[in-house]
Amino acid sequence: MAPPAAICEAPWTCFKLQGPFPFSLTGVLSSFLGPLAEGGVSIFAVATFDTDYVLVREELAAKAMDILRDAGHELIAEPGREF
Repeated sequence: MAPPAAICEAPWTCFKLQGPFPFSLTGVLSSFLGPLAEGGVSIFAVATFDTDYVLVREELAAKAMDILRDAGHELIAEPGREF
């Protein structure tokens, strides 16, 4: 929970790019973000050593999923969650 005085934008939907990806593999995040940018979907990205996370405003999540499917990405729901 954010502190009372914090300015927050919420809610967000989180997409996890299932890794790990070899360090020598380039363009993984770009292939995911490019179509979203072209579709006008703003993101917040968090990268770790072996997995990347992309947050999208909740009201744009359905649009983002459609864009990503059209770009050839496979979307896999986590247990207990459905698209």
